[in-house]
Parts: sequence; C-alpha cells; structure tokens
Amino acid sequence: MQIDTPRTPVQFDAYYELRWQVLRAPWHQSRGSERDEHEADATHRMILDNGQQLRAVGRLHALDSETGQIRYMAVDPVYRGQGLGKQMLLALEDAARAQGLLNLVLHAREPVVGFYRRQGYELLGRSHTLFGEIIHYKMHKALTDSPGQAR
Repeated sequence: MQIDTPRTPVQFDAYYELRWQVLRAPWHQSRGSERDEHEADATHRMILDNGQQLRAVGRLHALDSETGQIRYMAVDPVYRGQGLGKQMLLALEDAARAQGLLNLVLHAREPVVGFYRRQGYELLGRSHTLFGEIIHYKMHKALTDSPGQAR
C-alpha cells in the first residue's frame, strides 16, 4: 500500500467515488454531496494498493493559521481493519505539521470515536447529527507529538 495525492482527473474521480460510496450512498445521498466548498484549497490523500486501486481517502483543510480540520476519511469496506485508517490519519497529521498547523479538529461518527481516541484525539462533545441519524462528536488533537507517530 502507498499513500499518494490525487493529481489527475481520473484519480480525483476515483477519490470522490470512494468518498461517495462509503460516506453518502448508504444514506441515499446524491453524487456531489461528498464535496464541499473547501475542495480546491484542501490537502487530499489517498491510499493505493499494489495494483494501484484506491482503498482509502482523507482530506485536510485549514480553518485558520493554527488549526486544521480532517474530513471525509473513508476506507473501502473490504479493507477495513488493516490499518489503513491509521495510515491515512498519520499522513494527514504529517501534512498539517508541514503546513505549520498546531491543532486538528474533526467530527467523528459515533462508531469511530474510539479509533480517534486511540490516535490521541480528545473527545470534546457531541457536535451534530447528519441525515437525521448519524451522530457526530467533535474531537481535537494538539500536534505536539512526533511526525508520523500516533500515541
């Protein structure tokens, strides 16, 4: 597996397709709902298998000069439990450090709060409910640990 940045239209099409399939399609949301106004200014990462097939995606965008937000993390369901989520998170944290960001926030779906806590994120509280049923929790991490390492 390798971490890369989508660059070509074909790569971005696959990137957005995986985001839609994992994060929107199960709730009958339309294509395009997996994107927002920060796409052009965001840092995008993807994980490809040895056959160059996309297996995981994630995005970082700066909220201000010190804080970034991680959004749209998705792992192909067939590849869950193999550490791809952790690899993606570490890659996005490294990108945040390279941009000089000091803090990260995210809004985790309820089933993955424990995953983020194991990676050093602090639970701040309930944030919102998406599509009337997906409960999210706001989480925070200060980027004081070493690059490429989770706690």
